[in-house]
Amino acid sequence: MKTTGEVRVMGLNRMLDEKRLHLMFEVSLWFKAVFALSEIVAGVATYFVPQRFLLTLVIWVTRDEFAEDPHDLVATFLLHSVQHLSIGAQKFAAIYLLAHGVIKLWLIAGLLRERLCYYPVSMAVFGLFVIYQLYRFSFTHSFWLLLVTALDVAILALTWHEYHYLRNERKAALYHS
Repeated sequence: MKTTGEVRVMGLNRMLDEKRLHLMFEVSLWFKAVFALSEIVAGVATYFVPQRFLLTLVIWVTRDEFAEDPHDLVATFLLHSVQHLSIGAQKFAAIYLLAHGVIKLWLIAGLLRERLCYYPVSMAVFGLFVIYQLYRFSFTHSFWLLLVTALDVAILALTWHEYHYLRNERKAALYHS
């Protein structure tokens, strides 16, 4: 049988763990918000930046690489991608980045305000993003995409935990009032 002091210590430890998890949740949301804002900026820039400017930029960035190695894979890939970028593909990328950023920012704002209805919606939307990212990974095998997906899965888990914690706290508050 546990003493009253032991029960208090266990309760204090649980509360500190919850505070740590909540802090991790909020910090991850702020990082995700910054990333969402950068997606919005990138989407707007992609929509309005002319292809000629992109080509000039890629040539300027890769000129040293081509001087050292005319067959450099990354430089060749970038140049080839920009040269064959259609207006439609550019507009799609712009709209995708803009929509992706706006949706994430809207959901993050709701989560930061602790609106319970945003949690299930956020988990569903973030889950769909994870599924799409895994689908894209099957083509690109990009380490960065895998890293972003792993972070999104961690944020999904924190969102799930936070949702259940807040929901139980609010139920307990209603019960005690």
